[in-house]
Amino acid sequence: MEDLKYRGKKREGRHRDTWDPFQLNPIGAEKEQKRRCFEVAQYLVAVIVGLAVLTSAVVAKGSLLVLSTLSSPTSMRSPKEKQFYLLMLVFCLVCPNFLVFLKSLWRIAFKSFVKPNMRTMLFICIIECLVSLGTSILVLVVMPQFDVLTNLFISGGVCIVSAILQIVFRLQRETWKIVFPVCSLILTLAGYCLLGVDYYVRVSSFVDRQSDDCFIYVGIGIFASLLVSLCWWENPLQATNRMQDKLSELDGFRDFVFVISSILRIMVIGGVYLFYHALIQQSIIWSDFKLLSDDWELLQIGLVLFFLQAFCSAACHWFGVVACKIHAVRMGFALPVCCTGPAVLLLGLILFITQAQELNGAKHGSITEFCESLVHLSHKNTTPVVLLEITRSICRTSLNSYYLQWPFSMLALEGVCMWSGFVTCTYYVWKIKVQRIERTSQLFVRRLYESAFIDLSLLLNTKMKVPRARNQESHDDIQNCVIYLCATMWHETYDEMLKILTSMFRLDRYRGDPKEEHKDCFDFECHIYVDDAFMTEEGTEKRLVNSYVTDLIHVVIEVYRVFTNKEPDDVSIIEAPYGGRLMFVMPEGNMLYVHLKDKGLIRNKKRWSQIMYLYYLLGWKGYIVKNPQKITRQNNPCRESLISMYGEIYLLPQYDNDNKRKFISDDNTYILALDGDTDFQPKAVILLVDRLRMYENVGAACGRIHPTGMGPMVWYQKFEYAVGHWLQKTAEHVFGSVLCSPGCFSLFRGSALMDDNVMKRYTTTASRAAEYVQYDQGEDRWLCTLLLQQGWRVEYNAASDAYTNSPQEFKEFYNQRRRWGPSTLANTLDLLHSGPETVKRNSSISRLYIFYQMFTVGSSILGPASVTLMIAGAFQFVFQMTGTMSIIVASIPPVFYIIVCFVAKSNNQITIAGIMSVLYAFLMTASFFSIIGDMVIQGTFLTPTGLFLVSMAIMYLVTAILHPEEFGMIIYGLMYFICIPSGYLLLTIYSLVNMHIVSWGTRESSKGGGEAKKNHNTLCDRSCKLCCWDMKIQITQETENLMLQQITGQIAQQAPPLPITKQEITEQAASKPEPQVRLDITKEEAEGGATKPPSDEKKGQVAKRTDVESSGSADSIEKDSISMGASDEDYEEDDDDRIRSLEETEELPVSDWVKPVKEEFLKKLTYANMKRNLQEQIRYTLRNKNEDDVCEELVLMLTDTLNGELSEVGPEDILTKSQLEELEDTLTEQARRILKTSHVEKLEKRVKVAIQKTLTAPQVQQLDEGEHDFWNKLLERYLKPIVETKAHQEDVSRELKSLRNRAVFLYFIINVLWVVATFFLQAIGSDVISIKIPKYYSNGTESGEFLKVEPLSLMFLLSFAVLLIVQFLAMLYHRIYTLIHVVSYRSTEKDYKQRKNHEDDDDDDNGLTVGNPVANGLYITSEDL
Repeated sequence: MEDLKYRGKKREGRHRDTWDPFQLNPIGAEKEQKRRCFEVAQYLVAVIVGLAVLTSAVVAKGSLLVLSTLSSPTSMRSPKEKQFYLLMLVFCLVCPNFLVFLKSLWRIAFKSFVKPNMRTMLFICIIECLVSLGTSILVLVVMPQFDVLTNLFISGGVCIVSAILQIVFRLQRETWKIVFPVCSLILTLAGYCLLGVDYYVRVSSFVDRQSDDCFIYVGIGIFASLLVSLCWWENPLQATNRMQDKLSELDGFRDFVFVISSILRIMVIGGVYLFYHALIQQSIIWSDFKLLSDDWELLQIGLVLFFLQAFCSAACHWFGVVACKIHAVRMGFALPVCCTGPAVLLLGLILFITQAQELNGAKHGSITEFCESLVHLSHKNTTPVVLLEITRSICRTSLNSYYLQWPFSMLALEGVCMWSGFVTCTYYVWKIKVQRIERTSQLFVRRLYESAFIDLSLLLNTKMKVPRARNQESHDDIQNCVIYLCATMWHETYDEMLKILTSMFRLDRYRGDPKEEHKDCFDFECHIYVDDAFMTEEGTEKRLVNSYVTDLIHVVIEVYRVFTNKEPDDVSIIEAPYGGRLMFVMPEGNMLYVHLKDKGLIRNKKRWSQIMYLYYLLGWKGYIVKNPQKITRQNNPCRESLISMYGEIYLLPQYDNDNKRKFISDDNTYILALDGDTDFQPKAVILLVDRLRMYENVGAACGRIHPTGMGPMVWYQKFEYAVGHWLQKTAEHVFGSVLCSPGCFSLFRGSALMDDNVMKRYTTTASRAAEYVQYDQGEDRWLCTLLLQQGWRVEYNAASDAYTNSPQEFKEFYNQRRRWGPSTLANTLDLLHSGPETVKRNSSISRLYIFYQMFTVGSSILGPASVTLMIAGAFQFVFQMTGTMSIIVASIPPVFYIIVCFVAKSNNQITIAGIMSVLYAFLMTASFFSIIGDMVIQGTFLTPTGLFLVSMAIMYLVTAILHPEEFGMIIYGLMYFICIPSGYLLLTIYSLVNMHIVSWGTRESSKGGGEAKKNHNTLCDRSCKLCCWDMKIQITQETENLMLQQITGQIAQQAPPLPITKQEITEQAASKPEPQVRLDITKEEAEGGATKPPSDEKKGQVAKRTDVESSGSADSIEKDSISMGASDEDYEEDDDDRIRSLEETEELPVSDWVKPVKEEFLKKLTYANMKRNLQEQIRYTLRNKNEDDVCEELVLMLTDTLNGELSEVGPEDILTKSQLEELEDTLTEQARRILKTSHVEKLEKRVKVAIQKTLTAPQVQQLDEGEHDFWNKLLERYLKPIVETKAHQEDVSRELKSLRNRAVFLYFIINVLWVVATFFLQAIGSDVISIKIPKYYSNGTESGEFLKVEPLSLMFLLSFAVLLIVQFLAMLYHRIYTLIHVVSYRSTEKDYKQRKNHEDDDDDDNGLTVGNPVANGLYITSEDL
């Protein structure tokens, strides 16, 4: 209800000014807010992970203590039992080493192998052997000799070497924090001293007949702890920046080192076990390892404890990593790990106190009597073994002393010292700062964890992050990046354009002012490339923008109104060699460029638009930021790229990103490829950026694409897309690399696109049949193939959602898939063909992954035959046919449709496919219910068909549950099921037989065209007869004849030029009415200054004209000297001279399309729009909370002044130049009086700028000479419209037909062989060749009957089932890491708070301030001058 009232109030305000107050409000334009449910979920996940860390650590540590107690020589177990428990203890130490060995072996076998440096590897192996020696001595030799409490406390001493290194290298951020490692060292040494004193008291007090040899074990234990503490030597050293070369070298071949060191560690563990227990103690009796049937309890206890210890230690390590990644370092990691020791002690005491009465037969008098009575319980079967042995171990402490029991306090004090020692040693963990998403290698130094000391291992292994000098590269800090949003448009509707523009403006609002800091450390620009943007007007032959561009302009204005309640402030119209460009400053100051492509001057279609923006943004802009001296300088004393006003100098918005990019590498320059109808949230972009920031080898990342629309075709695609992303994309991401990053929403790394054999190869013009299919029919997949072949990885992020329109008509859907199908197959086969070379270059692609792709390609090739056999099964179920007859009947429709596709026209083929799809849908529906009925009749679903159907349904249901936001997609599963014959049989046939048609077949609208053309863009049109078939082939190319363009251009030159002032081609204003606004704002003539007929100069001649005093490049950085010590008066004089010089007019020719476009934006100067714009400009300029009263008074008084001055002007009338000048003077004078009355004269300059911005008309500009030359050369080299000879067209047509015939023949033969094999197996009979499967009822009982299945069908069914299970497991893995990423994003999500103006108003009249106040400290340096 509040929303309704708020919208009504805003509408009433608009209604006072115009009779047309109604506006669109696109979905998603409302301001984003943090959702409380997500905050609650975030804390809930953190608590759950923290509890998981604590629980798993307690269980792992407790299990190890119990095993050491059971294997103790003083245990009441038999020697056979002690020997078995000791072996389980050995397995606990071996397990983590074995897991690391397997993971490292997998990586060097299937990922990458780097030849190691032998000296470095030898050093690491020696350290690892010493650590393993210390661990095995401590756990296998010392701990069985001690009681359970001493074993719990003694492990705290393994932090001693880390504390010493921290003291030696002074790793503390603040000097006083050296107290922590010093205290740690003192406390640990005190703990060891108390340990020795405690055992001295035990020996002297004859506690539990303690012998003198315990001192030997105390000494060995201390020595072993020192050896174990060497394990984390690398952490302090990497924090000191010492040995950086060695450590970075080690990172390259760490996997190989882990393989060798893991084997050595296992050998050392086995050697210590055998040396001590077999040679010294001689306690191992090999025959006792043969367990008998009465040893079940022994086996059960030992194996349970081993599995608990091994599993929980691994789980604790994994949950600890997760806690750090979701930013729950304190609550989910440090606190639980630090509390592990006390929790184990507390849990043991609780169990001892509560379960003591379970020890039947024990005397419950004094502690000594209780301990003496335990000996008699060792042979009773009713006694819990674990509880008895732990109680017996506690009785070995000073508590069981007949003389003095107070020495037990020394044991407790020892525990406090040891625990405090390792907590103070790892104090830095509590203050560690984690980025949103970090690699495990950036969080932890070692991949290996020590299962015997899991809590200490996690804390000591956490990487120390210390501040580094600014000139040193640090991977711990987020790098700034620039994102170029590049949307390609091809005949989009108004609503579709509304989606993409709303998404861009949302991102602008999320990013905020580019001059201010943002926690995500990114800047962006928006570029829209409109294909087929011009038309030739009938009658006049003028070249004008078509209705698509007009719609786009209206959408930009409408979205700007929705987000700001005013018209676009800064609009520039620029002519370019490829057509034209519109430039906007978005509400927060980020830039939006609309590039209008004339297909007579530049190639159209998506791939060529991509090449256009890749060369422009990566090639040209990358060149000019690296070579600023190459840019043409201006003779003007003021730099064109700067705004000089009131002593403050700021870069204009369109130059700002170019200036920042000088400090940003190509690795941190990203291209976000978009379609003209994509709808996305800022979160989706940031999540993709995280993937590229996290891994340097990721060249591209794509999100979850959701098809939108209505109707059965959209329902089918919704489930198809869901299954494709849920299972196939995740499997590709987990097992190797995603093969296709869709062009509608994908983020590409600049350095990856600029790599060899990528961008250059991408510019290849198709000349052969296979190239037409691979290059132009699925350009996004081909680009990803090129990236993969160069060694880059492509990833998938399931939480990055984007929505795009999908085909709603059957014909459009078939034509889209006609392009995608052959292109997908061609690119996959290309990747498989280069498989061995790609495996060498790409660490993400292994031979196993190549085999997986071969299997999926084989399954897709056999898809038509599999569907045919499935339909044959449907005939069997529904019509009770025999197996052979059903196969024959099922094969007739596909053969019929193949013939239809060869002889009929494309539209007729699709019509027939539609009719057959409906018939197939009826059959599949009947088959579905028949299978269910058959299971009811059989009394079981445990048949191959029934089991497959039920398992598929369960798997998809579980998958949907794991995607809660997309659970509704499961509803469309039935639609998908009944359309399987259409999608996998008819569509495959249609796409293969029509492979020779290389036109897009979608959005082929003539809405934007001017004059109708017969056979538009037809390059080859041939009819031929083959036997009795009439065949028609047509090849089209989306270009026009260049000759026609030249002729029309020469005719159009007769018109005189349109006069415009030089003022119109000056630089654009800054985005906000703050002090950083240009001074050269002058009044525009409302009618655009047009008094003569417009001209239509030939595009090449127009573009070549440059003016020395014009604005310069809209996309480059001008370099000119600035006198740093100049006073405000000097700058004001320069600006006044500049304004006077700009008022001179010069005749400059402009194209015909400029004037109508400019008139669209001149509507800003109507009375109704001007009133609203003035109010919003004033509010925005004075948005500081301290100026609210003055702001509202200004708005009220200036609005009254405007109403009085324009009382005789209609609400839709555009003001003339004289009216604007008079109005500006009046408003400025009124504002001066108000501010003087309010004693805030310092705001006068700001308010004046706001008034000037309100009255500024759109500007017409020209490109500078450098950029103009770039576009001419780019067009000449790569993007000149293709004009093919008739002979070449005939050759291509012939090649395409030949390729089509070969592909159809290959597909046909493979599928026919599969069907024929199945047919003959059916014909021979199930009694001769079949696999007999016992039939079971649903309750699990055997029926005594057998189900006979032919081996071929069973093999294919099992293969498909295995493929689905593999994909399902990959999905589970991917879901977990997606959840981690989403939770970490929510914890750092931007909080939309009311803006505050951080600028001090008193600074307005201070001296010259140079530079942009941006996060990374970009300032104008001597290099810029």
